[in-house]
Amino acid sequence: MSQPLDINSINLPARLLGAFFYYSPESETLIQLQAALNEIESLFSWRDFQQVINQRNIMIDNLTDTELAYQYSVLFEGQGTMTAPPWGSVYLDKENLLMGESVARYRQFLAENNIVIQTGINEPEDQFGLMLMALALLIEAEQFTAAKTLLSEHIMIWAPRYLALLSENEISPFYRALAAIAESYLNQLVAQLQLTIPFHYLYK
Repeated sequence: MSQPLDINSINLPARLLGAFFYYSPESETLIQLQAALNEIESLFSWRDFQQVINQRNIMIDNLTDTELAYQYSVLFEGQGTMTAPPWGSVYLDKENLLMGESVARYRQFLAENNIVIQTGINEPEDQFGLMLMALALLIEAEQFTAAKTLLSEHIMIWAPRYLALLSENEISPFYRALAAIAESYLNQLVAQLQLTIPFHYLYK
């Protein structure tokens, strides 16, 4: 990786944001990560530093929302109509299938790079939070070429659309703010790594 980026400055935000996109707010994992959320502005050289602080504050202010677990269920588990499904294949497969062709390609990529993703039964590996955590694992292992491939060929081909939809959800200020921070992180990372994102038609 030729860009002057410290490994921790890349992988720590990926790991933290990935966890908030994947785990329920009631999980022990997220409870333990709340302190790290308070310091997210120090984990990365944010170009839009003040915006990140503002969105971080919105998240912290809404952590105690009694409806947060319900909001997570609606947005990430499919309780009711999902306005922003967190799985890549929904956007990349013309039938909006959870286990579409893009998942098969992603599984092959994971296998080639010795990344094992522990998911539930019939749960796709292309959940956005899981993909961010896979990115963190690759960076920690100094597999920088694979990390760039993950970003350019598996995440960024659909994530902007997903994050745009999540940022427009009407039930959760917490997850709107999370989407804004993730968008800022990924866009800056792509720019700093000078990645080219191939065009993919999206079906949602």
